[in-house]
Amino acid sequence: MSFNPNDVDLDTADPTEIICYLNKSENDYNGQLGARISAIFVIFAVSTAVTFFPVVAKRVPRLHIPLYVYLFARYFGAGVIIATAFIHLLDPAYSEIGPQSCVGMTGNWADYSWCPAIVLTSLMCIFLLDFGAERYVEVKYGVCREDPEPIMTSAVDNSTVDKASPGNSRKSEADVEELSTTDTLIERSFKQQIAAFLILEFGVIFHSVIIGLNLGVTGDEFATLYPVLVFHQSFEGLGIGARMSAIPFRKGSWLPWILCSLYGLTTPISIAIGLGVRTTYNSGSYTANVVSGVLDAISAGILIYTGLVELLARDFLFDPHRSQDNKRLAFMVVTMLWGAGIMALLGKWA
Repeated sequence: MSFNPNDVDLDTADPTEIICYLNKSENDYNGQLGARISAIFVIFAVSTAVTFFPVVAKRVPRLHIPLYVYLFARYFGAGVIIATAFIHLLDPAYSEIGPQSCVGMTGNWADYSWCPAIVLTSLMCIFLLDFGAERYVEVKYGVCREDPEPIMTSAVDNSTVDKASPGNSRKSEADVEELSTTDTLIERSFKQQIAAFLILEFGVIFHSVIIGLNLGVTGDEFATLYPVLVFHQSFEGLGIGARMSAIPFRKGSWLPWILCSLYGLTTPISIAIGLGVRTTYNSGSYTANVVSGVLDAISAGILIYTGLVELLARDFLFDPHRSQDNKRLAFMVVTMLWGAGIMALLGKWA
């Protein structure tokens, strides 16, 4: 017998049927097509520009962007990433597939609390990938924790040294070795950091796809959601760009610009897809909740690990080159807290 919401006896009704009925929603699309189309271009322009800013500030020194402006972008972005993990991903995942949701109370989903299990699995997988990448680089370049310098041989063969000018030849050998060491350290640092960054962007893009689809089909909430998502995507973009700016890409590399553009395009493309299915897509359906809940839980695990380990712990606790200037350190911490606070506040609407 199907559930009849107009005839419910609270003493005998199945709580699961009631919750599933309350959670289920219709397609709320209510027009405003022009404004929704404008969101594609506005969010693309604003979020892409903000994502590019930290990268441009670091890679184009002739712009003379003040240090504290760059530090603000970098650590505000770090706070945003952490708040996104908990407020914009973990909490929605629980509401979509958690124990008190329609999905979490039906079928095999009711047998175990799968939401935290997915988050834990995602986090551990990212740890293993990060650890594996770092260990691979250590083995390849012959470095270890106790001996931070790479084991390497001179780029100049001693047998070919000009014996007529031993002083100059030894100086030449030292210069070449120093240059080679610098290049090796940069390459090692790049390979250690790029894997973690790609995982971070992967997690953020998952989230961007879901909110882009929802903006394309949402109903009366559109007027509020539109400006909120402009800030939301801009702040997330700032986090992406700030993290990317710390990676030592080779001079002239196009990869940072490509990765920035990829983030900037994700939500606009998702909005366009949402508009394409605006009459059929139901964000409150059982299937949509399963898909978005699983993706949110996976992304939450990725961003929790990345935010706490790659951003906070690595930059503030374990960086041997961290600034000793208390004023600068206080600015970095306050900026990070501000980013986390503002992004957490945006969670009230999106």
